[in-house]
Amino acid sequence: MALEKSEATPLLLNRKNNQYKTRNCLLFLAAFSAVLGNLIFGFAMVFPSAVIPQLKMENDPNLPMDVHMVSWFGSVFAIGAMVGGLSAMVLNDKIGRKHSIMISVIPSTAGFLMMAAANKVWLLLLGRLLTGVAGGITASSIPVYVSEISHPGVRGALGSTPQIMAVFGSLALYLLGLVLPWRWLAVAGEVPVLIMLFLLCFMPNSPRYLITNDKRDEAIRALQWLRGPDSNYITELNQIERSVNSQFVITRKDLQSPFFYKPILISMFMRFLQQMTGITPILVYLQPIFEEAAVSLEPKFDAAIVGCVRLVSVIIAASLMDKAGRKALLYTSAFIMFLASLTMSIYTHNPQCDHVNITSGYTHGVMNNSALTSSTIIPLISIMFIIFGYAMGWGPITWLLMSEILPMAARGVASGLCVLVSWATAFALTQVFMHAVAAYGLFAPFLFFCVICVINIIFTAKCVPETKGRTLEEIENYFRTGRTFTIAES
Repeated sequence: MALEKSEATPLLLNRKNNQYKTRNCLLFLAAFSAVLGNLIFGFAMVFPSAVIPQLKMENDPNLPMDVHMVSWFGSVFAIGAMVGGLSAMVLNDKIGRKHSIMISVIPSTAGFLMMAAANKVWLLLLGRLLTGVAGGITASSIPVYVSEISHPGVRGALGSTPQIMAVFGSLALYLLGLVLPWRWLAVAGEVPVLIMLFLLCFMPNSPRYLITNDKRDEAIRALQWLRGPDSNYITELNQIERSVNSQFVITRKDLQSPFFYKPILISMFMRFLQQMTGITPILVYLQPIFEEAAVSLEPKFDAAIVGCVRLVSVIIAASLMDKAGRKALLYTSAFIMFLASLTMSIYTHNPQCDHVNITSGYTHGVMNNSALTSSTIIPLISIMFIIFGYAMGWGPITWLLMSEILPMAARGVASGLCVLVSWATAFALTQVFMHAVAAYGLFAPFLFFCVICVINIIFTAKCVPETKGRTLEEIENYFRTGRTFTIAES
């Protein structure tokens, strides 16, 4: 009898343990299928960096690359992203997060095909606009989808994948630009689009969206597929139902309360200052910037190096976000960008650094070995530190703080406003950047970015709360009571 009991007991214990065993492999597959959209977004956003130099060399009269064309080609993506981001606010609730991501395939495919076959300027611009619409939809929908299909054990890690994939997409563009003609770069952009569409056809929709739309049975099947049949998915389903039922619609009167308008204004202004650091025009015009600065290496190799540095920086930053304070990272980030932008300003202000007169050894953006000096790599190092500094704080922390300080009921309104502010600022800067370079050289815009970094430091000191180690209730009370993180007693 004792032997029978000892043999039976482990079986019973194993059955009990297996009942609550969560499986992650299919969850990771679903997240990967979605974040391919961020890879496409990163690829499409920096597309002009590799294309503009090639079009200039072709000197095609049907596709002129004067300063006006370059400015529109670089900036029209932001207009599309604004439209796509605002559309996603409606699509996410109407057709669901997964289907919103899948809808983005239509403008993305059409846009890349138009650019690949373009023989007129308007086709290039329209293709760029459509890829911007797709990018705006995916950038707004994918983080929501990934967050809602994840469980707390992996939500932090999976939450960083959209940004990492966007950076990887940009790096892919820079690397492919080393070997592919510009039309084939557009064709290459279609590959991840089709893979994403195929994979998403087999993925479940967000359980939270299904519960919100009274599709409980489908939500059960989705959770069971994502977590595994031996997981405690019923308890998670009940938690989602309670969360959905506790939500309320925000009114105009609610927005007059400091509890709502203070975190909304802080989030909006942070997104404004984030773009004012110049990150978008720097990434979009990376190769033209290196051509203008007469860097020793060929510009396309410089762009690939910066892309690698950006990817490593984002991974390092993701590991530091929960270890260092939010404000400390914002201070460090702004100070690094300030020093790097100041160095770039000083270097490009020197008349000897003008790429037209610098030396007879410089031809078509490349310097011969006889003309190579240590000073010719200063622009490359400066841009690398700008990218590194941005990835350390003002890139990821603005998104993290939004998720921490915004009241749940205000997130829909606030996210739409932040999308509008962010992409409108990106459009304005990207449109003006090349005009400023043509009129004053690289010195002027990078000096402007220096000033913005100083403003960012002051804004962080005066307006941004430190949320590390604070509960959501303490953060909410901070805005409800003024400047207090203590929890108000009932």
